[in-house]
Amino acid sequence: MSALEHAITASFGAREPERPALSPLRALGRRQLSGIEVFAQSVATTAPAASMVILPITMLTHETMLAGVLTILAATIVVSLIAFCVSQFTRRFSSSGGLYSFAVKGSGPRGALTVGAAMLCKYCASGAMTLYFGGQAVHTVLRELGAPTSGIVSIVLVHGAIAAAMLACLLRGVRFAATAILLVEVCSLLFITALLVFPSSGPVEIEPSGAPNGLMIVALGAMFALAGFESATFFAPEAKRPLVNVTRTVLLTPIICGALFTFAAWAVWSGRGGVLLGAYQHGTSTGIDAWLVVALNLGLSFSWLASAMASSNAASRLLYTMGVENVITRRVARVHRVFRTPHVALLIVVGVVVGLGSLLALAAGFPIVDNLRLLEDVRLLARAAVIVGYAVASVAAVVFLRRIGELTKPVVCAGVLACVSGTAILANLMFTVGVQQNITLLAMLGVLGASGLAWRAILHRRRPRSLDAVGVFDSAESHDVLPGAVTYGENVRGAVALVKSPAPESR
Repeated sequence: MSALEHAITASFGAREPERPALSPLRALGRRQLSGIEVFAQSVATTAPAASMVILPITMLTHETMLAGVLTILAATIVVSLIAFCVSQFTRRFSSSGGLYSFAVKGSGPRGALTVGAAMLCKYCASGAMTLYFGGQAVHTVLRELGAPTSGIVSIVLVHGAIAAAMLACLLRGVRFAATAILLVEVCSLLFITALLVFPSSGPVEIEPSGAPNGLMIVALGAMFALAGFESATFFAPEAKRPLVNVTRTVLLTPIICGALFTFAAWAVWSGRGGVLLGAYQHGTSTGIDAWLVVALNLGLSFSWLASAMASSNAASRLLYTMGVENVITRRVARVHRVFRTPHVALLIVVGVVVGLGSLLALAAGFPIVDNLRLLEDVRLLARAAVIVGYAVASVAAVVFLRRIGELTKPVVCAGVLACVSGTAILANLMFTVGVQQNITLLAMLGVLGASGLAWRAILHRRRPRSLDAVGVFDSAESHDVLPGAVTYGENVRGAVALVKSPAPESR
């Protein structure tokens, strides 16, 4: 008798436990997102339409033309290698904690907590910046339409309306948010790509910055623009065929977005994109039609705000996972009864993102603080955090595969290159930016580096059992398997879980 026939026969007489085995992440709603919806979340985090404008401008202001194009291509390759390392986890596990949960498999609780702190900083800082830039684009549209945009009231009203719209979409459900994100991002990409296809009638007028290390700045900009591909991993428990769809999304997102960014850089280098960059930099002052300026800024605002929504979505799932593990208060693990979204975590994340984004906007309009310095500090925090998270996750992938005996040469090469690249960029940031210009960056890097050790020490003293629970993954439930096909036991949290399949009887 085959194993399948034995399982079917045994299922008729099997007795199920009084308490069924349930996934610890079932409250979010399992197996509801299609592959396209997961892909929309991942792509939106990178804000591809906006990055196709920002990266060429960065390349031009630092006078790195052909070298800038090649640098963006190289950054795409490096991030794709990191994605390959992350895919080693997504092929095997499904978790709403993303890299934070994966890191525990290779780096233990200390490494996982470091990655968790880094990813929270990255997504909150990234969400605040994209919200700020999106608000700036909305103000440009209103100004072109003749609406009043000056004054603190205007800033508060615009950002208040944006925050309300974001929160409504996010609380409504991840499927609704993913569909809205996909529609606006596709329209923005088509419009910006069309403007980059046709040759410019004149040279692009952009004032060079004269800053040193132009290629490093372009490389950092490209890597940070591509960062966010891993946001799909936070939705694995909610995805259909998560081990397949999430893995495909993680691998394809940096390749597709990197190709778009490289195309935009090539288009500007080859004499195209003058209308696009002129409309973005100078508006109608260069003779460009007002409707084109309005359309461009509408597309950019949608792209920026979609990225802010996607970042908030990812950060809320990370907080939710930590709440389930009792690493932080369990209150953040509460889920809306109707929409099945982690509404407490969403309120916290959106509050932080909107608060910091509004502070950036107010500082730009009023002399509260040095806006350029504040914006640069937030940008550096996000870049440093994502590099720390990616480097630890890449090393964790190599260690994990070595421990289970499935390590291969491609994974070793990808992990080593990703870790070396991340370490080199961090070292460059520390010595060229931190020591010479911005001591705040050194302080932020020190806090990020020590966060895992300090967090683990606090939990070891106050909640020692929570350290054993770090790394909550989606698991099969009783209704996912045939009765009698598995045996049951308890996991580290004391809940009923599937343990293993019994050996079939010999006939």
